[in-house]
Amino acid sequence: MKTEKSTKGIMDILIAGIPLPIYLGLLAVVVGLMIVGKLPKGIIGAFAIMMTFGGIFNVIGNHTPIVKTYLGGGAIVCIFASAALVYFGLIPEAVVENVNSFMNTTGFLNFYIAALITGSILGMSRELLLKASVRFLPVALIAMTLAILLVGVVGMLMGYGFVESIMFIAVPMMGGGMGAGVVPLSGMYAEALPYTAEEMISRMVPASTLGNVMAIVGAGLLNQLGNKIPSLSGKGQLMKKVSDKLEDGKKAPLDLELMGMGLLTSVAFFLLGTIVNIFVPSIHAYAWMIILVAIGKATGIVPERFEYAAQQWSQFVMKNWTSALLVGIGISMIDLNAVIQSISPIYILLVMIVVGGVALGAGIGGYIVGFYPIESAITAGLCTTNMGGTGDIAVLSASERMNLLPFAQISTRICGALTLIAASILLKILF
Repeated sequence: MKTEKSTKGIMDILIAGIPLPIYLGLLAVVVGLMIVGKLPKGIIGAFAIMMTFGGIFNVIGNHTPIVKTYLGGGAIVCIFASAALVYFGLIPEAVVENVNSFMNTTGFLNFYIAALITGSILGMSRELLLKASVRFLPVALIAMTLAILLVGVVGMLMGYGFVESIMFIAVPMMGGGMGAGVVPLSGMYAEALPYTAEEMISRMVPASTLGNVMAIVGAGLLNQLGNKIPSLSGKGQLMKKVSDKLEDGKKAPLDLELMGMGLLTSVAFFLLGTIVNIFVPSIHAYAWMIILVAIGKATGIVPERFEYAAQQWSQFVMKNWTSALLVGIGISMIDLNAVIQSISPIYILLVMIVVGGVALGAGIGGYIVGFYPIESAITAGLCTTNMGGTGDIAVLSASERMNLLPFAQISTRICGALTLIAASILLKILF
C-alpha cells in the first residue's frame, strides 16, 4: 500500500501537464541525444532543449526558497541556469548554435513577441489604452533623465567620472538591448572617439548585461513588495480606476480556429510594422507594430472576433512557451563571462543606481499620473534598463505581469530609440 501511495503521489506531480516520471524520462532522452551529438537540428531540436529544460528549471525556481520569493522564481532560474550550462561547456556548441539560430535567425523571438503584443493590446479596454498611453511615455522619459543625472553625480563622487558613468553605463543600459542599442551605439562612439566599434562593444556589454540581471531581480522584489503592500499594486493592471479587460467583460470560448486567426493577426501586424520600418527605419519595427495595433484598437476598426482571436493565441503562447523562450534567452543571449568580468564594487553600485533610480522615479511619477506604483516602476522603469524584447519578457515573467508587454515595449523600443538620438547629441557636447 505504501508503494502504491508513493507511486500515485509521484504521478500527481506535473511539469507542463506531464507526470514527473514521464517528464524525467523525456528529459533523459533529450540530454542523451544532446551528449552523443544526435539531437536533431532546426525547430525540433531547439524546442526539445528549450521546452524540457524550461519546464524543469521553472519548477525548480518556483519551489526554491528565497529564489521564488525575492529573485523572480522560475524566470530567473530558466535564464541563468541555462546560461551557466553554456558557460561551463555542458551544452555542446552545435546545440547552442542551433538554439541561437532558432531564436534569432528563424525568428522565434519575434514570433513570440508579436503574439503577446497583439493579444495584450487588443485584449485591453480602449479607455485604458487612450488614457494610459499619453501619460506613460513622459513618466518613463523623466524617470530615465533623473536616473542618468543621479548616476553621473554618484560616479563623479566615487571617482569613476560624471561623463563616463553616463555614457558608458547609463546610456548602454537604456539603449534598447544589444541589436537595437549597444551595436549602433558602438558605431556612433567609434566615430566620435579614438576607439574601434569592437572596443566600444566590449566596454558597453557588461553594463547592458548586468543591468538586465538587476532589472530581472528587481522585478521579483517589486512583485513581493506589491504582495506585502497591496495598495501599491494593481496586480498586473497599470492604471487605477480603469479596467484592463475587454469592455463587455465577455470572453469567447476557447476555439482552435480562433487561435489560428490570432496567429495570423499577430503575424499581419508584425508585417505591417516591418513595412513602415522600411520607410522610417529610425523607429524599430516593434514600435511601429505597437502603434498600428493601438490605432486599430483605439479606432475600433479591428472586429471583436479578431480581438478575441489575438487574445486567445497570446494566452496559448504565453502559457506554453514562456519558460522555453527564457531558456533560449539564457543559452543564446546571456554572456555570464561578461557579467563576471564586470563585477567590481563601484561598477555594481553605479548599475544599481541606474536600475533603482529609474524604477523609483517611474514609481513616483506613475503614482502622480494615476498609475499603480509597482506596475509603473516595472514597465516605465525597469524595462528601460533591460536587454530589449528578451529583457522585457524576463522582467515581466519575474514580476508575473506578462500582460503589460505593450507598455514594456514602449519603454524598450521608443525610449531606446530616443536614447540613441540623445547619445549622438551628447557625444558632440561631452567629447
